[in-house]
Amino acid sequence: MRRTLSKLEQLTQVLRGHTTMLITMQDNPDPDSIASACALRKLANTLSEVQCSIAHGGTVGRAENRALVEYLGLNLRQIGQLDLSQFELFAMVDTQPGAGNNSLPSEIEPDIVIDHHPCRPLTRHCRFTDIRSRYGATGTILVEYLNAAKIKLEMSLATALLYAIRSDTQDLGRDTVHADIRAITHLYPLANKRMLSDIQRGKVERVYFQMLVDALKNARVIDHAIVTHLGEVENPDMIGEVADLLLREDSTEWVMVCGFFRDKMLLSLRTSRQDASADKVARHLVARKGTGGGHPSYAGGQLSLEGLTERQKAVLVKKIVERFVKKVGGDAAKAEPLIASKNSPIS
Repeated sequence: MRRTLSKLEQLTQVLRGHTTMLITMQDNPDPDSIASACALRKLANTLSEVQCSIAHGGTVGRAENRALVEYLGLNLRQIGQLDLSQFELFAMVDTQPGAGNNSLPSEIEPDIVIDHHPCRPLTRHCRFTDIRSRYGATGTILVEYLNAAKIKLEMSLATALLYAIRSDTQDLGRDTVHADIRAITHLYPLANKRMLSDIQRGKVERVYFQMLVDALKNARVIDHAIVTHLGEVENPDMIGEVADLLLREDSTEWVMVCGFFRDKMLLSLRTSRQDASADKVARHLVARKGTGGGHPSYAGGQLSLEGLTERQKAVLVKKIVERFVKKVGGDAAKAEPLIASKNSPIS
């Protein structure tokens, strides 16, 4: 609590005397990014009457995330369509400078960075930072701020933060600390339980099922790992969603899913091993040609595809798969399909 009170005082000093701020999320924001941005906006509005815009550079693809945005009534902005000169302050939540998963121009150094991923070198130069890599969600940090500031949460924000923390920690099943439990305990009585259920069951378009079929057909089992490639995707969130699904296979300890989106190769890694470090594996896979990171049980990465031919892209995928299999101790020669093809009994 003492640390949070000190950080809250520092944050208030940064906000004081300013009227506008741009809050940047991950390009393809998940619930933690979305809820954390809303929580920081609430703090800025309340502590110093700073008006905020919330922006990202990609898409809100996953059905649950779209449902959350709709429930909150958010007008999310595309960074590329904004006149950045109109903002006096810049903030980042659930991402950091140099992470490769946000679109804030590199020449702009954010004034505020709040995140639960490991601290990056560029972050250390920012004016205000609060990086707590042991926390299961960035939303947990913001809940502590809101409580320390004695700000009463409206039901919609409490619901969003509760969903965010539950989502990022898989209902406290991965990478959590006591602070995450305290936050959920505080938020649960304030949240709209019916809306939580509605968000979790967000409607999907028919193309979702085609992508899922393709992902499963392409999936290969290699010892205790599963790998699959989705090709070109319109919804980058699908890459992580497929990774979560495949990790449920009962003998699987590692999963890697990749796909192409807007001249980038995106990777999602998952592991059920308690002694593993998915974030370290992600950084190893992209090496110095991309960016990667995350948490011990789940991580991601991205590599540029700019200027590559289709053949070169295929070679890159093969190289990344081989590097992954070698890193997690598998034998690529033993690859076999996850599912066998069969004719449908439905005529």
